[in-house]
Amino acid sequence: MKNFGYIQSNADHTLFFKRDGRRLTALIVYVDDIVVTGNDTEEQLKLQKYLSQEFEMKNLGDLKYFLGIEVARSTTGIFMSQRKYVLDLLTETGMLGCKPVDTPIEMNHKLCENMDQEPTNKEQYQRLVERLIYLAHTRPDIAYAMLIGLAPLLIDALLQVTSLLWEVT
Repeated sequence: MKNFGYIQSNADHTLFFKRDGRRLTALIVYVDDIVVTGNDTEEQLKLQKYLSQEFEMKNLGDLKYFLGIEVARSTTGIFMSQRKYVLDLLTETGMLGCKPVDTPIEMNHKLCENMDQEPTNKEQYQRLVERLIYLAHTRPDIAYAMLIGLAPLLIDALLQVTSLLWEVT
């Protein structure tokens, strides 16, 4: 990309951009997906031609869904939403029918009251945490709710595990 005149972003090393006056073309790469956008149609076509010579590519048209974000265009602008991502997350965790509340977790709730209880599926739990972290990075309102709701529980769980380890040793 640098050989084709693009500058790599310092904030995100998968993002490249090229400016020419008021024209801008940007390219972002995620695994085997590439998104090309900007206000310079001619440069976008040149870039797509260059990339298709270097890689096997298929143009999928206008962006509709990328990294859990739905993209819709209208005459008033571009609308981005994570509705589908959140609905899929709620469905996967069996919480689609749950009712929203202001405080999702009761105060002083113990994560593990009974050490004999059946353990949680580790992989499912890790996937849920990963998906919640992703939402927290892309949605500040969710990040705040997670911080207020989950931080005390995670600290409590850490303290329980620590005290259990002290008892074992």
